Amino acid sequence: MLSRRAMTAITHRALALGLAWGAVASPSWAQRAGEKGGQGLALAAAKALVASWDGEQVVDRALVLVKDGKIERVTSAHDAAPEGYERIELGDAWLMPGMVDLHSHIGGTQDINDMVYQTNEGLRVSPSVVPRNPNLLRCLAAGVTTILFIPGSGTNIGGQGILMKTGLDTFEESRLRDPGSLKVAQGDNPTRWAYGMGRSMMNWHIRTSVRRGLGYARRWSAHESGRGERPAVDPQYETFRALASGEAQISTHTQMYQLVHATIRILKQEFGLDVFIDHGEWGGFLATSEAERLGIAAIVGPREVDTPEGRHYTDGAILSCAGEYQQRGLSKIGFNTDAPVVPAEELPLQAAVSMKYGFDGSEMQAVRGLTIVPALVAGVASRVGSLEAGKDADIVVITGDPADPRSWVQRVYIEGQLAYRAPQEPRQW
Repeated sequence: MLSRRAMTAITHRALALGLAWGAVASPSWAQRAGEKGGQGLALAAAKALVASWDGEQVVDRALVLVKDGKIERVTSAHDAAPEGYERIELGDAWLMPGMVDLHSHIGGTQDINDMVYQTNEGLRVSPSVVPRNPNLLRCLAAGVTTILFIPGSGTNIGGQGILMKTGLDTFEESRLRDPGSLKVAQGDNPTRWAYGMGRSMMNWHIRTSVRRGLGYARRWSAHESGRGERPAVDPQYETFRALASGEAQISTHTQMYQLVHATIRILKQEFGLDVFIDHGEWGGFLATSEAERLGIAAIVGPREVDTPEGRHYTDGAILSCAGEYQQRGLSKIGFNTDAPVVPAEELPLQAAVSMKYGFDGSEMQAVRGLTIVPALVAGVASRVGSLEAGKDADIVVITGDPADPRSWVQRVYIEGQLAYRAPQEPRQW
């Protein structure tokens, strides 16, 4: 056992080393430029992909100003940075919003097992979150700054996901919204579990659960408006309060026309809930006209091209799933990885594969499908998805078009914090 004198000597040595390091690097507790409480940050680059939904898309020779973790504005790099701002010249690099993946199982304990009951409305993945775990750090290195971490797809209702940032240190910092979505699954996975139910039984489970959940939400709404007694809190159905108010969405693991159509008809048309098509392969795009009419988006993947028996051909060429939705007139199309089915760091590659097989990205559609489209679909576009004033400073510094596999990420900022920098760290992707 060390003596008190030895312990004191070790402590003094540690403090001396800490002070010496502080001479060449800011201490970890100091606010750096761009962070909350720090000085302003000005990033000058060859191009900024703004990626707004209905406004500016690209600014050449851009200067992005960041203060207190938020984007202040995008202006010309020819302008001088405001007084007190740290200006960083990034040369020929491009700036873009952090990418968003709305189907991921890598936020912590991998692929939460939902196979308890056929509907598990009260199951939450948030207690299993492990911030900055190795899988998150790899996708961070590819510019993915937000994920929807969800349970598995073994049952009709798997539980509640969480929208989280990939490169922040604590759960509280990482949490963007909880619940992030209610996970509904239709198709072969639930039918293979337990008693092998058919699709009519799946639809019955979903309808019954939603009716009960919305009834619970209505009782709470009546109480809060002074028209009823306070209901008992029921963790099983609590998430339906957020669904009923539009604060959260249903993410639906659904494929092929029959199931995509059932998703649209039951969840949106019958119950009026916000829902998006998750996966949507194997001919799911045949329901495009109904999806567009009701304002439903398709977040496509991880199969960007259908299996051989399900492929569609246009003028003799294979057309990607996203390309099929696009040609049929769907306005909101995004991409997902279902990580780790496809590694999370390959999210931009999902867009590249779609473009290889006919998806038209000539007007920023691919970049928007990686950024603003999933942000809008998840109801978090006020914070992420584009380089617009007032949003979180989730900014990726990349060597070129993110849908070009030759491009690679140099830096990633999350809420103004430098979360990844390739020259100083091993390049992880």
